[in-house]
Amino acid sequence: MKPVIFPEQLALTATPDLQTAIFLAAVCGQTYLQYTNKSDGLFLVPKTYELIGTLKARALDHKLEPFGFIMSSPQATIVAFRGTSSAVDWISDFIAQQTTFSPVKQAGQTHKGFTDIYLSMREQLLDILLQTPLDRPLFITGHSLGGALATLAALDLSHNSQYQQPIVYTFGAPRVGDPTFARYYNKYIATHWRYQNEFDIVPHLPPLVYQSPNTKKTYLYIHVKEEVARSFRYGTVSGNHILESYFNDLAKENPDDARSICSQPPGWCPVFTEDDDSSF
Repeated sequence: MKPVIFPEQLALTATPDLQTAIFLAAVCGQTYLQYTNKSDGLFLVPKTYELIGTLKARALDHKLEPFGFIMSSPQATIVAFRGTSSAVDWISDFIAQQTTFSPVKQAGQTHKGFTDIYLSMREQLLDILLQTPLDRPLFITGHSLGGALATLAALDLSHNSQYQQPIVYTFGAPRVGDPTFARYYNKYIATHWRYQNEFDIVPHLPPLVYQSPNTKKTYLYIHVKEEVARSFRYGTVSGNHILESYFNDLAKENPDDARSICSQPPGWCPVFTEDDDSSF
């Protein structure tokens, strides 16, 4: 089996890299295992990588919960964020009025629920990244809510950390901010690949025009770049969105690389089946 690596020139490529997408989707799967095992925080780290630190954040109930981790290898440093996993996460998802994105001046308005979660872990993120080597690229990834957090983190880190050119891969991410935020983000983040299943409802939320039921104020939401369109159906609304479905869709396109990626350590990837009619 050939080794899985992250080439240093990846940040300069003009197209998304399938092998990288498969690998990062698998990494996202471990953010959910981290949450499931939150009593001890155990999850699997792929071969050649070491865990640098874990990230905890506060959702609506202000209780600290695992929300991701940072790991590094000789090829890359990776920041990974998980998606919605609890009732309070869902409530935060629906707090769709906008707030000024305070870490970056003139960057527009962002979803308050996502932003509050991100800001509650921001200091940890910046502190842990100070422990990472600077001679390798920084990848930021996340699924669903985690994709929104990855987007907020990327712009923040590009302005306020040693990593000015983060490389972002998200899966099934919702819209994050207003047109000003999207334009500002697209100007400063050179590489962002936003994988989106056409049958997944989450990337269509919040709607382009959102009216707060409480204040009746209207907010505009625009996606950041660059959409990587996917098309798969797994029979249910959740089946079209869950991380395992995104991973399976990508892995079927290149099953040999998927097997190689998933071999070390065994069982660290989401379920992979080459049957087109599979479901989760």
